Amino acid sequence: MARLLPSLASQFFTLSILLSLVTFPATGESYGFAKALNRRELGLRKEKFSHFRLYWHDIISGLNPTSVMIVPPPQNSTTGFGIVNIIDDPLTEGPEMSSKLVGRAQGFYALASQQEIGLLMTMNFAFTEGKYNGSTISVLGRNPVFHKVREMPVIGGSGLFRFARGYVLASTHTFDTKTGDAIVEYNIYVMHY
Repeated sequence: MARLLPSLASQFFTLSILLSLVTFPATGESYGFAKALNRRELGLRKEKFSHFRLYWHDIISGLNPTSVMIVPPPQNSTTGFGIVNIIDDPLTEGPEMSSKLVGRAQGFYALASQQEIGLLMTMNFAFTEGKYNGSTISVLGRNPVFHKVREMPVIGGSGLFRFARGYVLASTHTFDTKTGDAIVEYNIYVMHY
């Protein structure tokens, strides 16, 4: 029996250490790397619904383009499949380039369809004016450019658009077939705090 006690004590000590490493509070909540928060802790108020109408100027031509091809298409593509353009496009209040600049659309688009001219759009609308200055709305979606109206989801944002969700409707205002430059009207419908 005397020889058995040190062995039991050693096993008990080892078991105690192992159990202390995997115990959870009685509530079942773990505070190891995540915990539930309420809106007040994050400073979130009542949710708002906002609508913005902006004009997106995609300028490929000239000495100062705002859209630059970074991946060319393969030679056998009839739809431009594979092209990737990086963008820093002006966002204005009206369709004229001389109208008030309210932000920039920054990101990229890729021709991602082999059947039609369809873009994968990944961009942030980065606002530079008024109370939204410094805030962004993030858009990620499919844009079949020859459809009259295209819908893409708002997947988030920052600043005043933190936790944003909603959608955008894009419709081509003008497209220059010689230069490839385009002006697109974006109607943004967004829920945010």
